[in-house]
Amino acid sequence: MRRALALLCAVSLLWPVAALAETNTIKIPRGAGGVGFLPLLVMEQKGLIERHAREAGLADLKVEWIKLGGPALVNDLLLSGSADIVAAGPPAFLTLWDRTRGNANVKGVAAMTSIPMYLNTRSPHLNSIRDLRPTDKIAITAVKVSIPAIIMQMAAIKEFGAADYAHYDKYTVSLTHPDALIALMSGRADIVGHFASPPFHQRERKAADVRTIMTSNDVMGGPSTFTMLYTRAKFHDDNPKVYAAFLKALQEALAFIKTDKKGAAQTFLDLEGQGMKLEEVLEVLNDPDVRYTTSPESLMRYADFMVTVGSLKARPQRWQEMFFPEIHGVPGG
Repeated sequence: MRRALALLCAVSLLWPVAALAETNTIKIPRGAGGVGFLPLLVMEQKGLIERHAREAGLADLKVEWIKLGGPALVNDLLLSGSADIVAAGPPAFLTLWDRTRGNANVKGVAAMTSIPMYLNTRSPHLNSIRDLRPTDKIAITAVKVSIPAIIMQMAAIKEFGAADYAHYDKYTVSLTHPDALIALMSGRADIVGHFASPPFHQRERKAADVRTIMTSNDVMGGPSTFTMLYTRAKFHDDNPKVYAAFLKALQEALAFIKTDKKGAAQTFLDLEGQGMKLEEVLEVLNDPDVRYTTSPESLMRYADFMVTVGSLKARPQRWQEMFFPEIHGVPGG
């Protein structure tokens, strides 16, 4: 009996240690491509998460960078546990935040970029989205839930009213930015437009017959968050040191991009060059409309719209409701 009690006491002493054990691997998809995901590339190349984890006493943390992206896909990866922190646009995040309230409780880690998107075309008949023909398709990263999908729905409300907010949905098709660029520039008959982000926008506009007929800023009335990061409450709660290391790595990556644009451009070329030259990437990073920040912008406007059309059931009163507390002190809206 004494031996049994001694063993029970010894095991009980290990329980707090086991409860505090954090993950030794963090899985992060690299995103859908483009400079909107550059902070992740900087974090990967420089090993920033690992370094901040070591400084926090987590010497063995491994970071698994998953070469996948796209809003719908990363949401599935997050919910299945195949990814721990994902990056996408506000519409995909808001959809998951709303659907997981009371269960997985997905919330925002931080914003990452504020960048416009540009609807480019080379089709002579297309001067606005009102000119779309039945067989025309606009390439976007994900139908219904991506930034351009929501932007086109917002434009439809202005044109046709709230009852017909999905008017342009039938003209959209899901393609990655690189595939959409190829489709548009090769003259694929059905792809008449691409809702592009930098640097794909700049590459397309170098063609003499490519025009921009609408931007997200036109519809939103100003800048808005382009990419942001989010995770499940369980990952946040179970891994405070890993989570803090990630957030510090993100802040260091954003500071690096702002202070060393040439170095940041080279990182982009090293990991996701897409045949670009250094000066082309620098042109994008020097664009004043391309900003790297943890502050969410126009997120509440996205939420209000999605509640109005029934895409969200819950209307947040403040943006902080949708984010974990570590980021609550930054400006946002």
